[in-house]
Amino acid sequence: MVTIALFTLLSLLLLFSACDPRREYEAALVITDIAAGTAPTRLKSVTAQPRRTTVTFPSAGRSVVGDLYLPEQKPLAGILLLPGAAETGKDDPRLQAFANSLARARFAVMVPDLLGFRSLRVGSGDIAETADAFAWLLARSDLAPGGRAGIFSFSYATGPAILAALEPRLAGRVRFMMAVGGYHNLKDVLIFFTTGDYLQGGRWRHMEPNSYGKWVFVLSNVGRLSNPGDRRLFQEAAYRKLADLNAPLQDLAARLTPEGRRFYDFIDNRDRARALSLMDRLPDPIRREIGALNVAERDLTRLKARMILVHGYDDDIIPYSESVALAKALPHGLVRLYLVYGLQHVDLEPRIIDKYRLWRAVSALLRERENE
Repeated sequence: MVTIALFTLLSLLLLFSACDPRREYEAALVITDIAAGTAPTRLKSVTAQPRRTTVTFPSAGRSVVGDLYLPEQKPLAGILLLPGAAETGKDDPRLQAFANSLARARFAVMVPDLLGFRSLRVGSGDIAETADAFAWLLARSDLAPGGRAGIFSFSYATGPAILAALEPRLAGRVRFMMAVGGYHNLKDVLIFFTTGDYLQGGRWRHMEPNSYGKWVFVLSNVGRLSNPGDRRLFQEAAYRKLADLNAPLQDLAARLTPEGRRFYDFIDNRDRARALSLMDRLPDPIRREIGALNVAERDLTRLKARMILVHGYDDDIIPYSESVALAKALPHGLVRLYLVYGLQHVDLEPRIIDKYRLWRAVSALLRERENE
């Protein structure tokens, strides 16, 4: 929760800034509300509970469900809110509280029920589904007045979000984007998943990775293995590890085909020097999927959206170096990068000293309600 000391600091900063003091105060209220979850806050006391309704949008010949959060007053802008890879998806209580906080700030917030994220099978198919969801939001002038609409993504969803914004049908139509704990180079993320090594400032550094990301990658790709037996073994391995990261896998690995063994050797590797060569030996469908989701292989100078990036130094699923690299690759003048301590992946528990940076990030987001 934002403390009295922080409010005092923010008040002093406002006196010497050229920013809109009302927006900056509102940003502090929003940050407090996000950190509080469902607990009482000042923002909750001065705004009505947002209304949540179920909506559907067309994608690939079927109807996809989403939750729409609406403020009491007319929305000033629309946000497509994308959760990361989690089985609870749009129904995660923390995500619902977050969507309510944004709606209290007069955003119309749509959270699609993307099957890939909910099933822990992130894939390139999520790109088109994300683009379809955003197109639906943008077409509603009551939700995105004046075309003011953007995408807010957590974690792995940042890749499909950026790649969707680059699709020709959305060119120049995504006004803004905000990403928390996102990625730039998927190959570097995979090296971190397996070895804990990441490149920052021209030097390799090490942090013990959270194995959750690695096993989500496995689940996302088991369907691309040609042998049904391998697919079953890797599914069992992934669920075993997600339940207990210390669970042994030798009994399963011994039953793999040569193709399955190549996949396992990459996943089991802890040596950075071998990582790229093992990646090159992955089955072709998996390597193609890595390329399809790799933001680093796209021309990001075509992206016209204003980008707000937030990443925790202590993120052990996707290292903060990914947001640093993404910021460098984006068009100059369109990106703001905020690195903080105490932001463990996408859970908001920063130290007071870092709440100032988060306040600035939220203030930049609120400004998008006014930008043309």
